[in-house]
Amino acid sequence: MKNLPTELLRSFATIADVGGFTPAGELLGRSQPAVSLQIKRLEALVGQPLFRRGSTPLELTAAGETLLGYSRQILALNDSALAQLSDSPLSGKIRFGIPSEFASSLMPKILGRFSKSYPNISLEITCALSRQLLADKQRQRYDLILALHDDPRDSLSELILVDELIWVGGAAPLLANHTALPLVVAPEGCIYRKRGLERLRQINRKWQISYTNPDLSGLQTAIEQGLGITVLAKSTVPDSLYPLASSAGLPELGQIGISLIVPDNGNNAAVDRLSEFVRSSLQSP
Repeated sequence: MKNLPTELLRSFATIADVGGFTPAGELLGRSQPAVSLQIKRLEALVGQPLFRRGSTPLELTAAGETLLGYSRQILALNDSALAQLSDSPLSGKIRFGIPSEFASSLMPKILGRFSKSYPNISLEITCALSRQLLADKQRQRYDLILALHDDPRDSLSELILVDELIWVGGAAPLLANHTALPLVVAPEGCIYRKRGLERLRQINRKWQISYTNPDLSGLQTAIEQGLGITVLAKSTVPDSLYPLASSAGLPELGQIGISLIVPDNGNNAAVDRLSEFVRSSLQSP
């Protein structure tokens, strides 16, 4: 029976993350030819090409996309097992800032799994708007920051995910017939709010803010009660809310970038492990 060596999978995932063989080699401490040889070995094992040769930027094939998801899961399990069985388990305290938009959807499950895997690491989580987390006076309060940014091409540090913004509403009809589109939004400074209002202005669509709440669960309840619609990242839409069809006459919203930032670049094994865990979890299908 064939096996997929973790060192090949780690090189493969690193190339996919950084977009090239040479920068991946620099991160892995290997030469570009050595990394290329690893990928050839991996492709021979799976029997299919994993990258589209000659594409700029480097692109995964369909088989590569499939294997990348499995690779991240295998590497996360491998690293978790080693950490659990290590004679000197990771420990310490990590101050982690996460965006409010993710605070009640994806991140609690991810951080819950991390805490179970690394019980000796204490997490201190702060939820705030990305703009607040990244402010110069605030940034040094954290060991690790997960933040959203407007343009996926503008990487704040390490771009780990690009997500689509969509309009969402509830199952209940809006409570009244509105000449202006009723919006349920977070306060000023929220990227979702900013993008939605910008795009509505571009098509001269009338709107009004009917409900403001900094917390996603509060916005969710308001939408479920028919108070309006909102903008969310596609990956964070709760089960009780639904994407609105383009036939509703709403403008396209484009994409956002999601990055990990380490304010203090000093070596910290616990922070490195949390970074890898969050990255793998968000990038896994």
